[in-house]
Amino acid sequence: MYNVTVIHGDGIGPEVTEAALYILEATPIQFKFHEAKAGNACYNDTGTTLPDETIKMAKNSDATLFGAVTTVPGQKSAIITLRKELNLYANLRPIKSYPGAKSMYDDLDLLIVRENSEGLYSGIEEYTEDGATALRVITKKASERITKVAFQQALKQGKSRVSAVHKANVLKKTDGVFKETFWKVAEEYKNLDDYKDIKTDEVYVDAAAMFLVTNPHRFQVMVTTNLFGDILSDEGAGLVGGLGMAPSANIGDDNGLFEPVHGSAPDIAGKGVANPAAMILSSCLMLQFLGEHQDAFKIEQALIRVLKGGVATTPDMGGTSTTMQMAQLVREYFDEN
Repeated sequence: MYNVTVIHGDGIGPEVTEAALYILEATPIQFKFHEAKAGNACYNDTGTTLPDETIKMAKNSDATLFGAVTTVPGQKSAIITLRKELNLYANLRPIKSYPGAKSMYDDLDLLIVRENSEGLYSGIEEYTEDGATALRVITKKASERITKVAFQQALKQGKSRVSAVHKANVLKKTDGVFKETFWKVAEEYKNLDDYKDIKTDEVYVDAAAMFLVTNPHRFQVMVTTNLFGDILSDEGAGLVGGLGMAPSANIGDDNGLFEPVHGSAPDIAGKGVANPAAMILSSCLMLQFLGEHQDAFKIEQALIRVLKGGVATTPDMGGTSTTMQMAQLVREYFDEN
């Protein structure tokens, strides 16, 4: 029995979350889902975007499924706060081509490993007479542990290259720390038999952005700082069909939170046309995190079968189905396997 905190959130969050839960309920795995609040609607009800009860529930769960939330101006970000509270320092964002999606390439399968705890997302800002300043925090500890995650994921997923992405030629001190730490950790892993065939290199972030479009196959695992990882992963999502096809995993030493990369999309909320693929794939990442690899694979294969068919997909993918109709067919195909 797995205890899973479920945060539906705002906008299309509840719709795509319900679609994923509907499919998860078809597995033989026993789940106990605990609903919790966060986001804009939560703020309107409780006066906070992230109640203490939600944090406590997530800490005591085996994993958290997070839909999407709308940012409340002037209030703390629910997702960034939750990542910090749960010490989810690694953000894994797969960039993978799927049949039926509007991909620029039909064979991409790379992973962006984004440092999740510091950088320009540290929240240290202040107003000045001339405007405002933000403090970019880069530490050896965070750089070391995110680099280790990148190498471990490379081995786990059968990747043969890890690329550090930074801007140390300009950000000489902060990205200098990240770069130096990366190479120190890389040298340690090269001395381990399991890792000796994994190649390493470094790329400036602006060049990496260009190569993602012109030659993305040069990358297999990219490890980078917080803001760079956020931007590059959205660019990568554009290569494989958009944010509707982009899942993510936030992981730490003791917990995991899984969410689609897309936002709450309030303009289409309640219309039943939101693409549930990113949330379904995020639930697959959750199953992998829990060690339930077989059912994660079966759900992904069922989704691929739906995507190949084309008709039973949501309008953004050229189909005519609703969010739940697409989820229902994924579940039907899962049951057949």
